Amino acid sequence: MSAFSEGAPCWVDAAVPDLAAARRFYGELFGWTFEDQGEDFGHYTLAFRDGRPAAALMAKPDPAMPTAWSVYFASPDATGAAARIGAAGGQVVFGPDKAGEAGVMLGAVDPGGSVFGVWQAGEHLGFGITDRPGAFCWTENHTRDAAAVDTFYEALFGYRAEQIGDGEHFDYKVWALPAEPERQVGGRLELGAGVPEDQPAAFRVYFAVADCDVAVETVRELGGRVTGEPADSPFGRLAGVTDDQGATFTIIDRQRKESPIAGS
Repeated sequence: MSAFSEGAPCWVDAAVPDLAAARRFYGELFGWTFEDQGEDFGHYTLAFRDGRPAAALMAKPDPAMPTAWSVYFASPDATGAAARIGAAGGQVVFGPDKAGEAGVMLGAVDPGGSVFGVWQAGEHLGFGITDRPGAFCWTENHTRDAAAVDTFYEALFGYRAEQIGDGEHFDYKVWALPAEPERQVGGRLELGAGVPEDQPAAFRVYFAVADCDVAVETVRELGGRVTGEPADSPFGRLAGVTDDQGATFTIIDRQRKESPIAGS
């Protein structure tokens, strides 16, 4: 059972050193409320926006783990997805593991080095809210090996990719589901020569906000950092930020879009 088509982003969670601090930060920034799943599940903490599941927070089981947001893609068969990941050149790093009655999950790394998850829904279907302030709205894979990554996700989920930009100076593709070609579910950005070498390949998670500039100031007040100042785009006003423990994400006001016609 799943509310999401295979290959659609269906969940995000953040692994952090201090779970209580993360609850304070994101509760203030996004208006989230929380529900601790208990000691048996490592105090995995569901986050709710307007009473609907929006994301989760977890304490890092290993201090060496990155402090980061992770994105999970839906699949009705995590075991089958694991086999396809290996056959397509990726690597399964854990699972598939049953998470009680909630579902089955696995973690993997694509050929470009980006970590992602696959979720086979049980009682927990995934997002109960998206595309609203305080909720997930987009993800994109930042990679240095675009060719390998494109081939990998086409084999894994059957994505149909549409090139945005000239593919040389700006190489960005938008992913759509094979059965729903009009439904865009994510993107792939090739990291160019101007990007510092120490910036790792990774999925970037986007959250919607009501006002990007106000949210940026809230991030600063809460001890986070702004890695990319607010800027207008055809998709909304957005900014890159990092929480007070080092997890990077993007906030976007999708109502405030740059006009496609200069001066209009």
